[in-house]
Amino acid sequence: MTEIAIIDYGMGNLHSACKGLEKAGAKLKITDSIRELEQADAIVLPGVGAFDPAVQHLRSRALEDPIKKLIAGGKPFLGICLGLQMLFDGSEEGKEPGLGIIPGMVKRFINEPGITIPHMGWNQLELTQPKCGLWQGLQGGEWVYFVHSYYVDPIDTAIRAATVTHGTQTVTAAIALDNLMAVQFHPEKSSSAGLQILANFVAQVNAKIPA
Repeated sequence: MTEIAIIDYGMGNLHSACKGLEKAGAKLKITDSIRELEQADAIVLPGVGAFDPAVQHLRSRALEDPIKKLIAGGKPFLGICLGLQMLFDGSEEGKEPGLGIIPGMVKRFINEPGITIPHMGWNQLELTQPKCGLWQGLQGGEWVYFVHSYYVDPIDTAIRAATVTHGTQTVTAAIALDNLMAVQFHPEKSSSAGLQILANFVAQVNAKIPA
């Protein structure tokens, strides 16, 4: 059975993320052990809360360099919510540098009439990489669940796998580049579409495991 390591850095929606991945057929290990991350078939970095404490917690566990090396080495990786934002150079939410894996910044939604910040609740995905493995079985326009005041703004817009529109602002909802995938929404809270996305991630991991 596929073993997926959920990175435990003292923050994050670990149990809800685990529940969704278990339904997708994966064996899970919640860990902050570098050795266990190396041994796993794939890695998931979940996250809720503020940017600065999250990256501080990662660094306090000496996880920054191992995460970078594992991604660079081709290990399948899925970031969820704050686990997407930490991949970037930094955030307008705080002062700490991000992991710097994806060039770009995390920005705050601009206040405008008729919208709420945080962007909270169900919204529709626009698939900008419709052939991305995460979207197998989806048609586009699926409703998924968001809770965020900040969004990622990659310098290379080609890595955007999906966008979402809040008010007049269309922002990145997911990124995908080779083995690195990450989403701003919470697939584990996104009903059947979210479970399909998690199952697609597990399927992609299985495809990379030698028979």
